[in-house]
Amino acid sequence: MPLRLDVKKQLVQRTDRVKGVDLHPTEPWLLANLYNGNVYIWNYNDSTLVKSFEVTELPVRSAKFVARKQWVVCGADDMQLRVYNYNTMDKIKTFEAHTDYIRSIAVHPNLPYVLTSSDDMLIKLWDWDKGWACCQVFEGHSHYVMQVVFNPKDSNTFASASLDRTVKVWSLGQPLPNFTLEGHEKGVNCVDYFTGGDRPFLISGADDRLIKVWDYQTKACVQTLEGHAHNISAVAYHPELPIILSASEDGCIKMWHATTYRLENTLNYGMERIWAIGAMKGSNSVAFGFDEGVAVVKIGREEPVASMDASGKIIWARHNEVQTVNVKSLGADYQLVDGERLPLAVKDLGACDLYPQSLKHNPNGRFVTVCGDGEYVVYTALAWRNKSFGSAMEFVWSADSNDYAIREGGARIKIHKNFAEKAALKVEYAVEGIHGGALVGVRGTDFVCFYDWEEGRLVRRIDVGAVREVLWSDNGELVAIAGESSFYILQYNRGAVEAAFGSGAELDEDGLEDAFELVAEVPEKIRTGLWVGDCFIYNNAAWRLNYCVGGEVTTLFHLDKPMYLLGYLAAQSRVYLIDREFNIVSYTLLLSLIEFKTLVMRDQLGDALGLLPGIPSEQRNGLARFLEGRGLVQEALELATDHDYRFDLAIQLGDLETAADIANSLDTPAKWRQLGELALSRGQLGLAHDCLEKAKDMSGLLLLAAAKGDRPGLSKLLEASMAAGKHNVAFLCLFLLGQVDRCVALLSEAGRLPEAAMLARAYMPSAMSGPVKEWKKDLASVNPKAADALADPEDYPNLFPGLQEAVEMEAAAAAAQAAAARHPGRAFASLAAAGLLADDLARQLAALGIDGSSLPAAAPDWAEANGGAAHTAAAVPPAAETTTVPNAIIATEDELDGIYEPDDAEVPPPAPEPVPTHIPHFSPQQQQPAQQQQQLHEPPQPRISSASSGGGGMSSPMAAAAAAAPPRPVLPAAGPPPPQQQQQQQQAFGMPQLPPAAPFVPAPAAAAAAAPAAAAAGTLAAAFGGDDDFNFDDDGLGGGGGLAGGAAAGGIDLDDDDWGLGEEE
Repeated sequence: MPLRLDVKKQLVQRTDRVKGVDLHPTEPWLLANLYNGNVYIWNYNDSTLVKSFEVTELPVRSAKFVARKQWVVCGADDMQLRVYNYNTMDKIKTFEAHTDYIRSIAVHPNLPYVLTSSDDMLIKLWDWDKGWACCQVFEGHSHYVMQVVFNPKDSNTFASASLDRTVKVWSLGQPLPNFTLEGHEKGVNCVDYFTGGDRPFLISGADDRLIKVWDYQTKACVQTLEGHAHNISAVAYHPELPIILSASEDGCIKMWHATTYRLENTLNYGMERIWAIGAMKGSNSVAFGFDEGVAVVKIGREEPVASMDASGKIIWARHNEVQTVNVKSLGADYQLVDGERLPLAVKDLGACDLYPQSLKHNPNGRFVTVCGDGEYVVYTALAWRNKSFGSAMEFVWSADSNDYAIREGGARIKIHKNFAEKAALKVEYAVEGIHGGALVGVRGTDFVCFYDWEEGRLVRRIDVGAVREVLWSDNGELVAIAGESSFYILQYNRGAVEAAFGSGAELDEDGLEDAFELVAEVPEKIRTGLWVGDCFIYNNAAWRLNYCVGGEVTTLFHLDKPMYLLGYLAAQSRVYLIDREFNIVSYTLLLSLIEFKTLVMRDQLGDALGLLPGIPSEQRNGLARFLEGRGLVQEALELATDHDYRFDLAIQLGDLETAADIANSLDTPAKWRQLGELALSRGQLGLAHDCLEKAKDMSGLLLLAAAKGDRPGLSKLLEASMAAGKHNVAFLCLFLLGQVDRCVALLSEAGRLPEAAMLARAYMPSAMSGPVKEWKKDLASVNPKAADALADPEDYPNLFPGLQEAVEMEAAAAAAQAAAARHPGRAFASLAAAGLLADDLARQLAALGIDGSSLPAAAPDWAEANGGAAHTAAAVPPAAETTTVPNAIIATEDELDGIYEPDDAEVPPPAPEPVPTHIPHFSPQQQQPAQQQQQLHEPPQPRISSASSGGGGMSSPMAAAAAAAPPRPVLPAAGPPPPQQQQQQQQAFGMPQLPPAAPFVPAPAAAAAAAPAAAAAGTLAAAFGGDDDFNFDDDGLGGGGGLAGGAAAGGIDLDDDDWGLGEEE
């Protein structure tokens, strides 16, 4: 039977003719020397070019790595030997080594020696420790010396191949050959030594199209291999596999069995003639050099052939030799360290006549099966005696140790019991492999079928794509099916299968549907795996050691090199792995940890918690995460020890008390901010304030203080924000506190002069001239023409009609505001009971002590344009009667925190008398929609904010706080100026002169100038930002469309870090 050796391409690179290849011993690098004089280094894992050397313009016929010196040594047709450092790209040495083409280079495995052979029929030995001095010259060949190679079993000897039809064997220190091997009819091009076992063999390939196997002790030709159609250009014994590789100018690569000399495979990559083969000890990768490029392939599997029984005895096959170690031989006093190589004594068990491709203990550990070369042999594990043998491509054990199945070839599968054939499976599809366990698994192209061991009946067909491995748990209840990119865990319903078979029911072609139930799908590729109870341990493609319980994956360790699972010893709570060099390492995996998770998966939480005393505290966070994944968050909080993780769990549960205790111990702004947000959402305002204060979250504190009407809190926040440079928060604090003058000053200090001027125009007309002057001065340095277009109210009072009235209104409103009573948020109930929170805004203002007695009585200019004194009289209501608020609900300075306390007494005030209100009347033309009015050059209706509006008039709970805000004096608008004045305005602002239009009646935005109720509406609008919205972002507040008064002053955009004008400005 042929060897089952898969060939997988790792690199295919098109280049000019390649004359030689070499593989780096530790890096995934391929060295290729080309006929065009260049040398390249490729990474064959990712197909990238690592380094390139332009050596010469003549062919470079040989190049080798010297890994211990980080060198590349190359010889070319210019007779020069060159040495490069492949890290620094420096040229270390160049000298003339021969008088003709240099054909081959060989590096001594231990000593600082390099052998070179040439068309000058000489072989020379060079010592780089002596400055590349020539230590010895070997003469004896009568034609070109095509290749030299050191003997890996005796590095003091080497062999050479020559076109004089001979192979000669030499010893260092002797100028003449030890002996000559003759037998080829034409020139010999290549030679190589056998590296495995103890056979003293070497092979040679020649222009006679033959490959000869020589015994260099008896000097006899052992075998001649025929099959190539052209000259043999390269031969090699694979250092890890029992195969001989040969390459020819016919473009074919042939793989021969190293023991039987049977042709196993032929490869042809369509890149014309092949000139070189490169293999490396410890790797299954092989490189080939072609006329049109290079290729690297991986032959077979690199996983070591090894098996471990339940007692800790490990058996492995190193080529044909079988060896054993026992991990329990270290003794109880030996301290095991995770990831450390175990110093185990290796014992030889014997040799196999076949080449082992798989080696496996049966479940009870009494027998070991070796399968390979199309045959299998069952040995006793202790004495290594032959128990049974036969022909088989594959061999698998059942779960009870008495049954096993073999695949003889194709779809012929037989089941044996106690070493006697019992049944045969009837399979009508192409079989790619079989698997053992509780059921016989037969793998097809993209599915796996399970059969019972007793009669070979189909249990279930499962379509899962390409299946790589099937692994059963010890109790036969769970099975892991590994695919190319993920694996599936299924639960086997043994009772349903036995009931179906017992009833004699006819099953369909896919078997019993209820036989399996999917437990989990994990998107990871498995390298190797094993079961410990209900826990599946595996290492993935990234070489991480993981374990999975119920779909929950936990990483145990990150492996620093490829390792393969052997087994698990419950007594030691350790899992054992082996690498390609047969080194054994172990890692801790507590059995109690596995049992805990298994019990949780079985809904036995009480029993699982009983195991906690035996689990180290450092493992409890991992268990808590497992419980959280199962939805047991409260139990996870009680089990976890990490403060950060416990805080997250407490937040997840909404446990504010526990979260606050943890936040106190951690004391980080992020934790306080997170807790403050949760407390705020739960209505715990006191806790939220403390958290936001400790987190220094000024935007959150601003939100909270504004919502509570907390003036002392706003004042405190103002100082903190100013100290921290949070000007956006400071501005809003000042604005809410009614300190418009400081708002203007803050904008000016921040360099936001346009905003300062606009804000002063809207809210503080008496201070408008100062910011305008600063704005003009600043703008003049950039655009003098634009600066001249700005009008200063001191210089151009005619452009600001009604300015004096606005200033008087500002003073009157400030006086009224100063005299107004201020109430905390908790006074809402008392004010409502007293009837002071009427729906009518004018009544609210009158109840708060704001009337029109202190406001100018003169009618504004716009009154005449709207019908004269009649309309003026209708627009001005009589002075409203004020209601005295009892002292019990007039807040002191200490009570303005907006937080209700039980000790605060609330005395209902007397019910107020109805207050009549007068609403201005307008003509039908003025009552048209705003868009039509603008089209007709008519003013829109005056806007009076109501108590139910979103921004200008606050709802009843905030009415008391509204009284604390500054008034919003709006400049009274006048009628259209005379034509001469229009021309002056147009010239001052650089506007084109327009023809006279129809009489223009501006918007009566200054209705407050004539009506106390409207003036008070401006007061509330100023206090709470008009109809604009404030956006609370990460660093402060940003105005959505501008502050109150945006219609008059333009939008002001408050972003995170600076001030920005809106589009309107």
